[in-house]
Amino acid sequence: MVEMTNLPEDPRPEDSPVSAAIGGGGESWWKIRLALMRRSFRDNWKIFRRNKVGVFGLVIIAFWGIMAVMPTVFFATGFWTPAVYDPVTGLELDPPTRTMTMVERITDPNTEIDRRAVLLDGRIPDTLQIGDTFELPLQPAPPDGRHWLGTDPLGRDILSQLMHGARASFFLGIVAAVVTVVIGTTIGSVAAYFGGMVDSFLMRLADLLIMIPGVALLIVIGAVFTYQLWHLAVVIGVLSGFGGTAIVLKSQALAVKVKPFIDAARVAGGSARHIIFYHLIPNVMPLSVLYMMFTVTGAIQSEAVLSFLGIFNTDTSWGLMMNLARTQGYLLQVADFWWLTVPAGLAVTLLSGAFFLVGRGMDEIVNPRLRRR
Repeated sequence: MVEMTNLPEDPRPEDSPVSAAIGGGGESWWKIRLALMRRSFRDNWKIFRRNKVGVFGLVIIAFWGIMAVMPTVFFATGFWTPAVYDPVTGLELDPPTRTMTMVERITDPNTEIDRRAVLLDGRIPDTLQIGDTFELPLQPAPPDGRHWLGTDPLGRDILSQLMHGARASFFLGIVAAVVTVVIGTTIGSVAAYFGGMVDSFLMRLADLLIMIPGVALLIVIGAVFTYQLWHLAVVIGVLSGFGGTAIVLKSQALAVKVKPFIDAARVAGGSARHIIFYHLIPNVMPLSVLYMMFTVTGAIQSEAVLSFLGIFNTDTSWGLMMNLARTQGYLLQVADFWWLTVPAGLAVTLLSGAFFLVGRGMDEIVNPRLRRR
């Protein structure tokens, strides 16, 4: 009689996130997708962090993200009081002053003022006579212990406006980028899949929007309609999504359309809607995310230009800060009143440039040929 021995069980590979999810059955399909997304994120992050330019841009974005949330912390902890540091209604109640004397003809502009300047300055009583002295509030005031970046001509804190302007820029850029990706990806995929008249109509519409200067079109729209910040974000997103972004994403969708799995899905009875939204768009999405970064850059710069020209008005933004310096006559006095223009201009440059740098870093993830260099 042959003695039966217990054979060892078949060795199984170490449980990986994907294999563990597969072993869970059909109800764990979402776990498979989640595991694949995590692995893809880890792989892409390894590629991205090798690009020093992209990491530098990410650090700048993180810095401005912290700046955007700090006002909430300062107001909640009592470090700032809304009466002084609110970006719109705040006012320095005890500004530094300078003793001035009213004279007929100015010989020392640091201590003397003429009658014409007194009449134009609403802070000075119009009952003064020649030879009278008074305390002139220094607004805009230079940086000091209470206002680290000084105050503007209205007595409002520059640092508070800078932080709240970061909120507006993030909101504008993200909304515009999401609208651009949704429209551009959908239009490009639909045009690539159907071709023919549908492709011709959508691409000619994109060509038309490319020919029109974007800032000029926004100026015309701003002159006709009064829109808020989210209105501007949607308009920028629509113009960008129907424009060059749709053309680029259509070329990517054409490359995906000829893949064997698209033919397999069509033979299996998949509808046009199913193939577009479940096969074309997911494979075009990496390039869409790349163009999302570039859209944020354009949106921040467009808002700054419109606010600087006085066409777009919002509660607070970096462009509005520079517009106030321009209208109050301080734009060309950068050496004496640098805190009115340099912080806001530098903020626009850094944040918009940071998103562009992140986009350049993501380009290596989307374009494998760059990784071979």
